Amino acid sequence: MILKFLFGLFGGLFLLKLYFGHSRKKCVNNVSLLGKTAVVTGSNTGIGLRAALELAKRGARVLLACRDQERAELARAEIVKLTGNDSVIIKLVDFSSLASVEKCAKDIQENEPKIDILVNNAGVGGLIDKYTEDGLNICMQVNYFGPTLFTFLLLDLLKKSSNSRIINVASLLAKMGNFSVKTINQYAGRYGTYANSKLCNIFFTVKLARELKDARISVFSLHPGAVKTDIFRRLKGWRRALLDLVAYFTFKESLTVKG
Repeated sequence: MILKFLFGLFGGLFLLKLYFGHSRKKCVNNVSLLGKTAVVTGSNTGIGLRAALELAKRGARVLLACRDQERAELARAEIVKLTGNDSVIIKLVDFSSLASVEKCAKDIQENEPKIDILVNNAGVGGLIDKYTEDGLNICMQVNYFGPTLFTFLLLDLLKKSSNSRIINVASLLAKMGNFSVKTINQYAGRYGTYANSKLCNIFFTVKLARELKDARISVFSLHPGAVKTDIFRRLKGWRRALLDLVAYFTFKESLTVKG
């Protein structure tokens, strides 16, 4: 019985690996972004780092909005080395602190004439029940409340661009989201809270797109696909082992920088 189960499990994972391998597509658009300024949050690793790299490759001035100075410097060095574009600037921000979000936004406001692209990518997942000094669930704050505040604080700079973009990284796990206005800040388990935060990202995207329809600002949310990042790096034990097993067969590798 156990052998049949294992055979079925690994057989299914192998078929998924084949499916994902053949279904992945590459972006072939190579439009120039010279003269454009992009802000990418959580850009020292994973999806954020890859996005920042691609934007820099196309000539954009890229602001790396990251929490860790050392990792951000490693990411910047890698981007400059791979693209030859040295217009890559580090901006420190910790989305688990609203004061830090406000400080970073103020820094950008004082030093940038405009923003053309904002990629809200920073996020966490698989966290225990914990609350920040702001009284918010840490997963909800880092994934939703913090980025929402950051976006509103940068709207004036986005409006100064001729045709700006806001991209919010969401997830298909949003389909598992289930909350009300009264429970939005309550812990719903490691994955339930993450799903709720991603659903909030989508709600925010839809609402903001409607509000800005006449402001020459396009707002999008996206599911990045099955990508192996360290967003669930805090998982331990069997949960981590199971995630790593599934990731090996089905997830696409993201970009990392080793120091």
